[in-house]
Amino acid sequence: MPDDASERTDGKRRAVDRLINFSDAVVAVAITVLALPLVDIEGPAPGESVWPILWDHAPQISTFLFTFFVLAIMWLAHNRVLNEMRAYDGVIFWLNTTWLAGIVLLPWFSALYGETSSRSSVGLVYWGALALISVLGALMGRHMRAHPELSGRTVALDPKESRRLALRGPVFAGYFLLIGLVSLVLPDVASWMPFGIIILSIWFRQVRSQQSEETA
Repeated sequence: MPDDASERTDGKRRAVDRLINFSDAVVAVAITVLALPLVDIEGPAPGESVWPILWDHAPQISTFLFTFFVLAIMWLAHNRVLNEMRAYDGVIFWLNTTWLAGIVLLPWFSALYGETSSRSSVGLVYWGALALISVLGALMGRHMRAHPELSGRTVALDPKESRRLALRGPVFAGYFLLIGLVSLVLPDVASWMPFGIIILSIWFRQVRSQQSEETA
């Protein structure tokens, strides 16, 4: 018969699995709801071209596509953190719950940002929400790294890798917030700033590759 220690370990693992499944379900619903505003766009009348409709609704479509991919990337990073866990505490639970609340609200903020004619009025709210979600995800990872008993990790992370992981969330959050602030005064400039996220992603990937080569 299994001893008490193994039963407790199995129970903690099942609890983590339920947390992961619940989180994945919430993200799946949110990412589906994200597309609902596009469903309401009327198609072309008989004999008309679809291109004017796509052009007229370009802000909505571009906001949807951007939010979809950013949400997917956030889910991937979030899932990596949860998959390393062998147990979780109250701090992780509430950080994760607040993170999910931000994810659930994101489709609404995205719809407001895509549909409004004056993006500067809601830009700070939309980009601020993305920044908050990034910060919450980073705090979850930081808390787990500070408490190895939650992951069962017996070997400490490489200091450079640890710094990279600690910087990624705050850097992206700061850039999201910067876009929101710029959108208040220079909305046209802010509309091009999301391309900088691609540059940041490439830079962090290069940093990780360099560190892997150094430790090989």
